[in-house]
Amino acid sequence: MFEITRKELLGPKVYLMDIKAPWVAQRALPGQFLIVRNDAEGERIPLTICDDDKENGKITIVFQTVGAETYRMAEKEVGDSFADVVGPLGNPSDLVNVPIDELKKKKILFIAGGVGTAPVYHQLKWLSEHGVKADCIQGARTKDILILEKEMDAVTDNLYFATDDGSYGIHGNVCVALQQLYDEGKRYDHCVVIGPMIMMKFACQLTKKLGIPTVASMNTVMVDGTGMCGACRLIVGGKVQFACVDGPEFDGWQIDFDQAMQRAKLYKTAEGRLLLEEQEGDTHEGGCGLCK
Repeated sequence: MFEITRKELLGPKVYLMDIKAPWVAQRALPGQFLIVRNDAEGERIPLTICDDDKENGKITIVFQTVGAETYRMAEKEVGDSFADVVGPLGNPSDLVNVPIDELKKKKILFIAGGVGTAPVYHQLKWLSEHGVKADCIQGARTKDILILEKEMDAVTDNLYFATDDGSYGIHGNVCVALQQLYDEGKRYDHCVVIGPMIMMKFACQLTKKLGIPTVASMNTVMVDGTGMCGACRLIVGGKVQFACVDGPEFDGWQIDFDQAMQRAKLYKTAEGRLLLEEQEGDTHEGGCGLCK
């Protein structure tokens, strides 16, 4: 069993939990994700890692209550346990494999939206611990739903806020903020964007226009998390990819976001899944090779 040692309400329907999972904590790297189950009958919930404490054997997750299983997760308290915490899964961030001396020469920007701030924090903290500076634009509809502000500030060189209603920081979305920074003379040679799919789509369009190579995390489309269900099937650079086994991070300029968003809608219904199976043929399921 995986005991909950800390629980915090970060914002409306957004929770943070620390969980005892020594094996996972020792191996977790930025960009990877976990599968969490409430109990033996519970659904599998893929969640990106917000933080790891290797010394004390704990990992941190942040989740938003959007369905029955996440509401059940939110009902748990300190001292309660999850039946399963499986991971780390997926591929770590490409930045982890770049020599530190080379990383220090790069001008790196992160763009975080909503609960996508959690996996961004994990990457920023890793970079900070290795002496690598990075900037971040953190966006939300309004100031009241920004999360992890103090934690993010502690691991960034420059932290910029963008709110749709202008209640905090730059008035506008993350794209407005990036364009403003660019117009002021800020230049970057690498960008990582994590958040709602529609936000990532337009952020990647803008970074392509500005010539900033960009990585986007597609963890939002995962369901099973092991390559078996096919829910996270994507088209990246004209090729079929699966977020859980090939990602979750991909070249943001190459992702077909429109296809991914339309497919996510269809996958929610039994009729839609049957239609996708017919349309996609042998590429419908994931990459594990066990489905047929």
